[in-house]
Amino acid sequence: MNKISKENWKPGNMLYPVPAVMISSKRPGDKANIATIAWAGTICSDPAMLSISVRPERYSYDIIKDTGEFVVNLVTADLTRACDWCGVRSGRDYDKFKEMMLTEYKSDYMETPAILESPVNIYCKVKDIVKLGSHDMFIAEVVGVTVSDEYMDENGRFDLAATNLMAYSHGEYFTLGENLGKFGFSVKGGK
Repeated sequence: MNKISKENWKPGNMLYPVPAVMISSKRPGDKANIATIAWAGTICSDPAMLSISVRPERYSYDIIKDTGEFVVNLVTADLTRACDWCGVRSGRDYDKFKEMMLTEYKSDYMETPAILESPVNIYCKVKDIVKLGSHDMFIAEVVGVTVSDEYMDENGRFDLAATNLMAYSHGEYFTLGENLGKFGFSVKGGK
């Protein structure tokens, strides 16, 4: 039998990997902005809701708070450099769409543009803001989704795995890798 030992560490966030997403936001009459967020997640399926946690000093924080909306743009391997750059540069100093040569996509769902190059755009309306400490959590309802046609198969199914999504783990970016099984495979048999 293997002997496993453990070390005690101070409390911290070691819940990895997580999606790193690009959040687009925009005030009327101003330039659109992109923030990179690694603390985002699904919180309800009916109604569809998600949350993002943002530091109050971030440029996007007040835009999202004031407008009550944002778009979650999923990140592929090809978008990783732009995602990282948008996470270390401030929208106060840069037009991130222009600097990263990304295209604003105007949907029917809201005025805030999505990122055209992202394969999945999730349009969100803020329902609540929970003050937590270093970050505030924006709880939002999903009001619509757009997906890139290039990932639709002949049966009209969206092939999310084909998008080559990226994940963030303890300061590094990774693609998702090998498929280990489908939900319920442990009781149904097979993979």
